Amino acid sequence: MFDSLSERLQAALGDVRSRGALTEDDVKRAMRQVRLALLEADVNFKVVKEFTDGVREKAAGAEVLQSLNPGQQVVKIVMDELTALMGGSGRELAFAPKGPTVILMAGLQGSGKTTACGKLARHLREEKGLDVALAACDVYRPAAVDQLVKIGAQAGAHVYEQGTGRDPVDIAEWALDQAGRDGRGALIVDTSGRLHVDEDLMKELAEVRKRVKPHDVLLVIDAMTGQDAVNVAEQFAEVASFDGVVLTKLDGDARGGAALSVRAVTGKPVLYASTGEKLDAFERFHPDRMAQRILGMGDVMTLVEKAEKQMDERKTQELERKIRKQQFTLDDFLDQLQQVRQMGPLTGLLKMIPGVGQQLGSMQVDDRELDRLQAIITSMTPEERANPKLIDGSRRRRIAQGSGTNVQAVSHLVKQFDQMRKIMRQVQKGQMPSLQQLAGGR
Repeated sequence: MFDSLSERLQAALGDVRSRGALTEDDVKRAMRQVRLALLEADVNFKVVKEFTDGVREKAAGAEVLQSLNPGQQVVKIVMDELTALMGGSGRELAFAPKGPTVILMAGLQGSGKTTACGKLARHLREEKGLDVALAACDVYRPAAVDQLVKIGAQAGAHVYEQGTGRDPVDIAEWALDQAGRDGRGALIVDTSGRLHVDEDLMKELAEVRKRVKPHDVLLVIDAMTGQDAVNVAEQFAEVASFDGVVLTKLDGDARGGAALSVRAVTGKPVLYASTGEKLDAFERFHPDRMAQRILGMGDVMTLVEKAEKQMDERKTQELERKIRKQQFTLDDFLDQLQQVRQMGPLTGLLKMIPGVGQQLGSMQVDDRELDRLQAIITSMTPEERANPKLIDGSRRRRIAQGSGTNVQAVSHLVKQFDQMRKIMRQVQKGQMPSLQQLAGGR
């Protein structure tokens, strides 16, 4: 996400970062490049002007220009201002102390609102341990109720629905009553959308809000529509109150205009971001972490959180024991590969590591390589996975045929795995492996 913006901003700040001394003219030149990068990213013009003026004013001060590392100071100012632009420290949902927490979801047709309801339901169930229900109040769009029922089942959430024959306001009130009776922890109300912001949409939304008294109203907007998404948010803000924004399709947004503009234009923070098609591709929006990602500084906190979710603690302890006793096998290696795959696309994970994102640039790491490794390992017998030294020429040909690869690929995996075990043994003995070993003996 934000690949083109990230590349332009890093290029604009690269010269500043590398200089030992800076002048006001250096800062002005860098800010011109930053301004162009933000405008090309479809960020609101007024927002761009206020942002660059603010950075220039803070960066041109004597304490920055005369500091030991003026370039790094300027980059930090840009990061802090980006963080503030997107909402500062961020904000949590308001949870009810008693009874179900009610979250009203609003948005135009095509914004991904119904899918976002399912993703939020799964997120609240997984992250907060809540028993979540969904209310199917989008009765005008064909198949919207059926879609929510299907998504709700995938998310592990109960769906309260009465088809499309009743008034959506009555359905919302009924669903809230049922959720209270059933002891649900949260109720997410999927409201009707329209093709544009109109009087009927706002009237219905206001009536639903009056009946169910939500703790939060979230506006769902499509990040890929850029400035149009911000315009929709601004129109909503003018006629109906909402508390926060859910950005969908953020993974497909190479520019970043919506994420960087919506908070400044509407005054409402982005609370969640949808970062992929799967239900688990949904996360809290942290402005500080997003600013770090945009500037190529990685996102260690999100990486750690993803690892903690996916890595089985018992398996991790068992793996440590095997490594200590030099019993690490290809089965263990395969298990680690599968756990990494569950954390998301490899390119995205690597870009969260500080410094790696800058080296990768727009390059994509081919996740199919992990598929090939998995195919080769699963084509081996249990004995071969436990002891790769058994794999001779005829076995390699059989494994290559079974995995749809070639003998060279099988030989390379066996060699790399042997190299990995040698490095593990050295580390256990307190020895530092050579650079040649770390590079695979090349």
